[in-house]
Amino acid sequence: MAAPAGGADGLLIVVSGPSGVGKSTVVNALCSRDDRVVRSVSMTTRRPRPDEVDGTHYHFVPPADFAKARDRGDLLEWAEVHGHWYGTPRARVAEQRAQGQSVVLAIDPQGARAVRAADPSAVLVFLIPPSWPALEERLRRRGTEDGDALARRLRDARAELGRAREYDYVVLNDRVETAAETLHAIMVAERCRSHRWQPLPIPPTD
Repeated sequence: MAAPAGGADGLLIVVSGPSGVGKSTVVNALCSRDDRVVRSVSMTTRRPRPDEVDGTHYHFVPPADFAKARDRGDLLEWAEVHGHWYGTPRARVAEQRAQGQSVVLAIDPQGARAVRAADPSAVLVFLIPPSWPALEERLRRRGTEDGDALARRLRDARAELGRAREYDYVVLNDRVETAAETLHAIMVAERCRSHRWQPLPIPPTD
C-alpha cells in the first residue's frame, strides 16, 4: 500500500469479532503482506499464554498500572472482557498514523464501539466464523479456559454475532489467507474514498 498522498494520516482499522474467531491470526497475515500496515499492541491485565511474548502480542501489566494509564487518558479505548482489562495505547497509534502507516486494532466488540465513539473515521470490520460449531471447536481446542470461562466466552459470542450489522464490513474467516486478502482489499478501497482524497496542486492558468 503506497504512502498516503499529501501527508494524510494512515487509516485506523478495527478488526473485531467473538473470542476464538481468529482476529490475531488474520491481522498478522495482513501485516505480513503489506509493510505499510502495522498492528497495534494492546495493554491487558490478564496473564500471558504460553506462546505469548510481552510487547509483541500484548503489553502485560498489573491492574494498578492499567488503571493509571486509563485515568491519565493514555488509552484510546478500554474495556473489561472475560474478567480482565484490555486497552489500546493512544500515543503510539497517533504516531504511527501520522507517519502514514495504517494501524489495525484486533480488539473485542466493546473496544470497537469505544473506538468508533472516539474516532468516527475508524473503519470497523467484523470477523465471523464459517459456522457456530467451528467457533466452538476452535475455543475448545485452544485449551486456555476452564469450563466456566469457556461457557462465558460462548455466551458472549452469541450476543456479539448478533451485532455484526453495526460494523462497516463483515469478513468470513474460513481460510486465513482469504480473509486477510479481503481485509486488504477493504483497506485499499477505503484509501480511495473521495473524502480521503488529497487534492493535487494545480498551477493557475495564465
